[in-house]
Amino acid sequence: MRIISGTAKGHTIQAPKGIDTRPTQDRVRESICNVIQSRRGFFETHVLDIFSGTGAFAIETLSRGAKKAIAIDTRTSDCIRKNAQHCKVEERLEIVKSTMESALSRLQGQQFNLIFSDPPYEKGYVKKTLDMVDHLDLLSDDGILIIERHKDEALNILPKWNIIKSLSAGYTRVDFLCKQV
Repeated sequence: MRIISGTAKGHTIQAPKGIDTRPTQDRVRESICNVIQSRRGFFETHVLDIFSGTGAFAIETLSRGAKKAIAIDTRTSDCIRKNAQHCKVEERLEIVKSTMESALSRLQGQQFNLIFSDPPYEKGYVKKTLDMVDHLDLLSDDGILIIERHKDEALNILPKWNIIKSLSAGYTRVDFLCKQV
């Protein structure tokens, strides 16, 4: 895996050893970033990366001009930190070693322009993420919530949300959502 664009372009990202992670493929991450670039761009954005794994999404956004990112994962904080240091973005990246539920609850009152969630497939986290982001009002009015899920996993969105774009790659589906304002 590598960072695709920006100040850290070409830097490799390492996956944690001995931990079963499912990093977002480079081509999927590139497609996600292309959609974001065409919709709003990265400059000065605040990013939340839930189920961060390697930290690749947060690091990619920082490389492309995001102002700050928060990466949440229960097990991979050391790996994320090393990847951020290697890519020279560690000063703008906050790493939270916590469950999604606990971390999001602590973030109540903050808002993010981009929220990316790549939870373990088919474990109920897609709905839980959407419910918590909505309930805690974590997404800015002009923000985009990106949810990566298994293509067969349901996405039941709340009435005040819209799917603005969907991508598919193999067994992976990525949905881009925004709030109706």
